[in-house]
Amino acid sequence: MRTRHLVDPELLALADAFPTLTFNNENLPRIRAMAETLTTSVDCASFGIEKREIIVPQEGDAPSVRCLLYEPVGGPLTDAAYFQIHGGGFIMGRVEDGEARNVKLASKLGMTVMAVSYRLAPENPYPAGLNDCYRALVWLAENASDFGVSPDRIAVGGDSAGGCMAARLCLYARDQGGPQIVFQNLIYPVLDDRTGQLGGTIDPTLGELIWTPENNRYAWAALIGSNDPADVAPARATSLKGLPPTMITVGALDLFLDEDIAYARRLLHDEVACSLIVYPGAFHGFDLAGESKVAQRFENDILSGLKTGLGL
Repeated sequence: MRTRHLVDPELLALADAFPTLTFNNENLPRIRAMAETLTTSVDCASFGIEKREIIVPQEGDAPSVRCLLYEPVGGPLTDAAYFQIHGGGFIMGRVEDGEARNVKLASKLGMTVMAVSYRLAPENPYPAGLNDCYRALVWLAENASDFGVSPDRIAVGGDSAGGCMAARLCLYARDQGGPQIVFQNLIYPVLDDRTGQLGGTIDPTLGELIWTPENNRYAWAALIGSNDPADVAPARATSLKGLPPTMITVGALDLFLDEDIAYARRLLHDEVACSLIVYPGAFHGFDLAGESKVAQRFENDILSGLKTGLGL
């Protein structure tokens, strides 16, 4: 491991234990099944949280969207809500994957959290997943009063590919005149399909662990399908003006470090309030080492960012 000396010592065990994954259409079902075993169940009641399933209908032939709603028992203490999108490289992942964080956020901030499922690539390339997320977001805004939520106090966020979906969702909502998102929380987001492309250049300290340039090429190709990449990747948007205040968090060894820094700079240039936090010695998905100091600092930063972004 050429970057081992740069890794936070508390993260080395995770780096050594995580399997090397090479994605292709043949082994994708097996990797998806393996990834599902990593999802840990949460005793929501012990956090004072009630979980329920919401099925959001869609028009036409599109399938309904399955969502999970997390609410403080007895009702939320604030009318703000967080709309969360799971990661998984666009090609895997489930709505349950973010449950541990979603439950803690709902409990500590006393608010409603809604996690959304979406169709995965390559079976369902862009814009299927985005359409699912947008339909669920519109449904939440239209039915906000039923959950004690104000439709103008909804934040959107996600990790990795979920961060990309969140960024694209904010762009789409802006362009469609949709729900007024007040804050976007982008957790080591995938933003630029050009990162790691063959023939391109990349900092050799980035992307050795967990998520590699090879994985990135496969995932983006699966998502984009026959579409124009300029219509898919948030980093290719011609303007970021009018987007909500943003927080971006990323590890210093993450493949997406440079593109996340570039996106933060563009947001600031386009007069969007943005905070960027880079964690030394951290690679993609480092928060899986939940007991490490850097992961705990990361979780506290997310909590604090949402608290500020939602005006709590």
